[in-house]
Amino acid sequence: MKAATLKELENFFKTCESEYDVLVPIKLHDGTRSLGKITDAPLALAGGLIPQKTTSVFFPQRETMFTVGIDKNFIIPDPPEKPIMVVGLTAEDAECLEFIDKFFSTEYHDDLYFKKRDNSVVFVISGKCGKNGEFLKISGGKCDIELVCNGDKYILVPYTEKGNELEKLLVCSTEIASLDALHKESDALPTKEKDILLEASKLIAQDRVPEKFWDEIANRCIACTGCNLVCPTCTCFHVGDLNFEGKVVRKRIWDSCQLDGFMRETSGHNPMGIEGQRTRRRIHHKLVADLDRWGHVTCYLCGRCDEVCPSNIGIKAVTKEIVDRFGQK
Repeated sequence: MKAATLKELENFFKTCESEYDVLVPIKLHDGTRSLGKITDAPLALAGGLIPQKTTSVFFPQRETMFTVGIDKNFIIPDPPEKPIMVVGLTAEDAECLEFIDKFFSTEYHDDLYFKKRDNSVVFVISGKCGKNGEFLKISGGKCDIELVCNGDKYILVPYTEKGNELEKLLVCSTEIASLDALHKESDALPTKEKDILLEASKLIAQDRVPEKFWDEIANRCIACTGCNLVCPTCTCFHVGDLNFEGKVVRKRIWDSCQLDGFMRETSGHNPMGIEGQRTRRRIHHKLVADLDRWGHVTCYLCGRCDEVCPSNIGIKAVTKEIVDRFGQK
């Protein structure tokens, strides 16, 4: 397996720009990291979680569905000029992406989504390159190539045919024979948060969490919608038609279950008109409803909602409170 320095990877990603729309973690002027063009700012592979919703690369906050002109011509957006290459997902992000791939292809194949997702290339970053030096879990798949950091260089581990083709193009001076030690370190990472999440899922499903608890949590919520805006598995959107210069443009825009108009009907009736109900839905949806529908919970503990929530009611915080208050003593 090839092991590349940061500079070698930077050169590699620049060469990929002729064939791909390359998005990599970059360091912004204020020291934070974001996905962007490698020519816009310094490459910043290390640092752990990218704050933004990484799946927004394929499911953006706002996008045009179609346009209809006064001549009644129906125009559907073309696919991107180049396939997307996105670098910097964590192992948890890769699981989130796997889920929304399934979400957008089950029962109805979402053409808007797959125009961007088809032919794309996904790089996961793992190993000794997290925030403050923490070890990031090794994905072991669910991407095209994984860059596993050994503290000095990034070891390329391809999983798909595309990944193998790209690995051959990387010019570097080092080969690594084994990842055994890094895999052992990854396997030894604590699982307490996952255990708490699954225990909270059981407690909610068994109706052991009273309604007054959700009212308490809702009272802390300021409806900033930050939790939905950063969650890689939030897929709700609403549709709006805009009359613009003699044509109608239909767009879809992310929606939030924390807003009081989220499920309001045309009649004015809102089955989720109480804030406590919407707060319960946010947690119940991912931990119970999706478990019933998909066979697994759809929170992968990326931690973004806990990072952005000003009221400390992200999923990690709420599930811990549920287990502490209503679990077995």
